[in-house]
Amino acid sequence: MHAHPSPDVTIDYFAAGEGRPLALVHGITESRRTWDPLLAPFIAAGYRVVAIDLRGHGGSSKVAPYDLATMAADLGAVLVEERIDDALVIGHSLGGAVASAYAGVGPCRGVVNVDQPLALSGFKEVLAQLEPMLTGTVDDFRGAISAIFEQMAGPLAGAERWRVDHLRDADQSVVLGVWDLLLHSSVDDIDAVVDAVAGAISVPYLSLHGIDPGPDYQDWLCSRIPTAEVDLWPDSGHYPHLVGQRRFVERVVAFDEGLAAKR
Repeated sequence: MHAHPSPDVTIDYFAAGEGRPLALVHGITESRRTWDPLLAPFIAAGYRVVAIDLRGHGGSSKVAPYDLATMAADLGAVLVEERIDDALVIGHSLGGAVASAYAGVGPCRGVVNVDQPLALSGFKEVLAQLEPMLTGTVDDFRGAISAIFEQMAGPLAGAERWRVDHLRDADQSVVLGVWDLLLHSSVDDIDAVVDAVAGAISVPYLSLHGIDPGPDYQDWLCSRIPTAEVDLWPDSGHYPHLVGQRRFVERVVAFDEGLAAKR
């Protein structure tokens, strides 16, 4: 299935199931196929599941820009195509940032952000160390991406680790476009963007982490998104939703049932 946020851009997506709508947004260098093991469980739990390929990823167009606002608008175009205005938007990694940006400007009933701290300026320091490799030769770039994901993989192993690794398709121009804000903006400018995104979110917000974002993160996040709650699943790595698939589906269902109870 396809949506067209502009004449020169096609956003590829998959939709199946009946019931309450879920929108699934993958991480950088990946695709909607990363969510495959969770599709059937969510559909069985009574959801209409919509999984998108972000622009520059999977089957979607590789057309700049790749900033959060543009990607959030792409997600919005898919939901309009599906005539959905009350999705629970679930994003992993980059997808968590996109889901957050969308929630500030588009209709949804809540957000689940999987392992994407919104304190993005902290990641600037990591990328600064890797910038010569990221902007170097293709081999240098691929080495940097491999190092990043190797460090974050945690307990993801065996066939599932192989599956995720082989779905990864790191396009240098796309990755540098996504990370342009972090590579080329000051900490103050990054913080201003984050504060604007977070300050626009008023829906219930679950921030679920497999890598500990730090002892002060919950207070930092809740000071910007008062509706936020933070879950930490220790030692689950960057893919807690794939390491503990059944647990993740149950947590999402419980969070969503809590939203229904508050209505």
